[in-house]
Amino acid sequence: MKLYLDFFAMHLKSQMQYPATFFMNLFARIVLSFATVAGVLFMLMRFSEVEGFTLNQVLLCSAVVTMAFSFAEVFARGFDIFPRLLGNGEFDRCLVRPRGVIFQVLASHMEFARLGIFIHAVLVLCYAIPNSGVVWTWDKILTFLLMIVCGAVVFFGLYLVYASVSFFTVEGLEFMNILTHGGREFGRYPFSVYGDGVLRFLTYVVPLALFQYYPLLYLIGREESPLYMLAPLPGVLFLLPCYGFWRFGLRRYKSTGS
Repeated sequence: MKLYLDFFAMHLKSQMQYPATFFMNLFARIVLSFATVAGVLFMLMRFSEVEGFTLNQVLLCSAVVTMAFSFAEVFARGFDIFPRLLGNGEFDRCLVRPRGVIFQVLASHMEFARLGIFIHAVLVLCYAIPNSGVVWTWDKILTFLLMIVCGAVVFFGLYLVYASVSFFTVEGLEFMNILTHGGREFGRYPFSVYGDGVLRFLTYVVPLALFQYYPLLYLIGREESPLYMLAPLPGVLFLLPCYGFWRFGLRRYKSTGS
């Protein structure tokens, strides 16, 4: 942990060498993120609700997904640029160092300007939480925290899969962005609005709905079963096949010779 914090401080210090550029990038991330909120607002100005969800409930749902995504976007950024590590030969050096490969990839790159996405989510939550109609008892607070933490873990798993695919293709495959950045965009609305087929896929294959849709039903009082409150926890198990795929790709890795 101490070594990771050292890398954390090193990356932060290097990016703050040009503070004006850093804060301009941070501000740009915040503004661009609010463009997604504008789309939700325009939709629900025309229609008072979508699939029975009100504007404030949709904003709560969107902000939770955005916050979970922002943690993975900042701290798992090394896996998002993993094809670059393969192409320039940096990954070869990771294999001969005494630290774990995953740790080295995580510590290789952190982009703190992307915290603008997190700030956007906090601002939306500050509006949506008091206006969502949720009675914030201890179980609702626990559900809310599980949604964010487990959501970040699921997004981390998706980045791990993206990096693992690169072992076979060298270059990253853009279709994976459908599940990473696309998961954030689709998560602006409860996943049930996209149909039963999509909801089943996002429940049993890529468990985005486990931390977004089902616990949201518990938060707003549509469901009272504790199973809905604890739905995000099984999503953490998604890391197991993701890690297995990573190990599978790592065993078959061949250097590019760069």
